Amino acid sequence: MTDKNLPELIKAYQEVVYPESPVRGAYFELIHFVRKLSADFPKLTTDYKAGGVSQGYMDYTYFPFHNDDLHKQKLRYGIVLNHYEMQFELWLMGQNAKEQLKYWDQLKDTPWNQHLTEMPIYSVLEAVIGAEPDFTDLDQLSTEIIKQALLEVDKINQYL
Repeated sequence: MTDKNLPELIKAYQEVVYPESPVRGAYFELIHFVRKLSADFPKLTTDYKAGGVSQGYMDYTYFPFHNDDLHKQKLRYGIVLNHYEMQFELWLMGQNAKEQLKYWDQLKDTPWNQHLTEMPIYSVLEAVIGAEPDFTDLDQLSTEIIKQALLEVDKINQYL
């Protein structure tokens, strides 16, 4: 991006975030739903503690969760809304770059990573847990995503 394009980009941005914009409304509702997921999470499991929602940069919105074992290993999971793909994903993330590399080496040949040649940018491992989500029944969708995340966590934990 050059400074010459910035005024043009700002004008396009303003059109998208204008109060009556359907894009703004959809973004607000998506963030609200991820907050609902985070609030519903402790209702479906007491094995993990959920953290706060990170809205991201209109690319990924997520909330982390962990238990004592993961905390000791400097790991945490995240339920992630991938805005580009409009799907929900489960990510395993390290506390820092050193931990990410350590666990990437350990997990790069697992079923979740065997198709990759490089470590993902923000995580050690990623799994789709909600492709093509149906937003017509948010309570049901929340339950489905959390249950699918917990099933996937059980599988991944066997490799840790």
